[in-house]
Amino acid sequence: MSQYFKGLILFCCSIVLFTACVKDKPNPGNTGNPATEDRKILIANEGVFGNGNASLSYINTVTDSIINNVYTIANNAPLGDVLQSLTVWNGKLYLVVNNSNKIVIVDKKTFVKQGEISVNQPRYIQIVDQHKAYITSMYGRRIFVLNPTTNQITDTITTTNKNNEGITLLNNKVYVCPWDTGCNFIYEIDPSTNVISRQINIGGYAPTQVLVDKNQKLWVLAGNHTYNKPSTLTQLDPFSGSMIKTISFGSDADLIKPAFNPAKDTIYFIGVNYQGTANAYNGIYRMPITATQAPTQAFIAAQQLQYFWALGIDPATGLIYVGDPKGFIQKGSVLVYRPDGTPVKQFLAELGPGYFYFE
Repeated sequence: MSQYFKGLILFCCSIVLFTACVKDKPNPGNTGNPATEDRKILIANEGVFGNGNASLSYINTVTDSIINNVYTIANNAPLGDVLQSLTVWNGKLYLVVNNSNKIVIVDKKTFVKQGEISVNQPRYIQIVDQHKAYITSMYGRRIFVLNPTTNQITDTITTTNKNNEGITLLNNKVYVCPWDTGCNFIYEIDPSTNVISRQINIGGYAPTQVLVDKNQKLWVLAGNHTYNKPSTLTQLDPFSGSMIKTISFGSDADLIKPAFNPAKDTIYFIGVNYQGTANAYNGIYRMPITATQAPTQAFIAAQQLQYFWALGIDPATGLIYVGDPKGFIQKGSVLVYRPDGTPVKQFLAELGPGYFYFE
């Protein structure tokens, strides 16, 4: 969900200036024909929670330009309320629209709507194969089972904890994070039976995202700053279910949106401080998977009265893409950096860029 009211305070204090440190002026985008064969970087713009103004954008990597509002252009209709995430499968985009309780299916090339799936508070979708996908959901204790060929919900999995969030697939097993402050484990699901086969302990509470490194180990980001659950990163051996190590962060660190570099040997994440306080744990951080301690200095520091909301690393180029929501009260920016952290360019997106998908 967007941080509208926190952002309003920031905006009233200052306007963040990124243009002084980048080569190119902001690319304002255009409303031309969204259909293209060029490679795209898809951007889920959350919109302002409760306002129904989520949108979809993409960056054309060949023309180096951004196209905004492509769903609305193609369908002459709004997308809905909070575009949380998206995924691509079999020529289709699955747009997870959280507060509208739906997943919208569109053609990957034309963005024309092909269907819709009703799901309560969906968060992320993980495709397993042509007959099975899993959808996580907030607030309840359920994981939905989807047949992506028919786009029908075929089953639900009941979980012991609520707020099922991040999800990934590894070695024919699905791993799910229950973002519950009383939870210190993740679920392992066997797709052949839709049964939770294990609960694998982590070194912190409230797991929120799970990723896979180059050695086929799991990394789980956990924590809930609002409820005094410190942020942690735990590396797990998925075969034995054992913890390899847990890296703990200070009480001022509020971590979100982890991502790996193309080699999957360095993990990046956002430390977010909604007040944009100077010298706070605020910006993009990184550490090698061999690290034993948390990084203390930002790799890409947020400026005073600024915070970041999206992070993605292009697996083809290693370029780092960062979403600046500008307080969720004006159009956000996508900031692009080289692997060494130097700024390259920025694009003007829509309200609340929060998630990237690299084709």
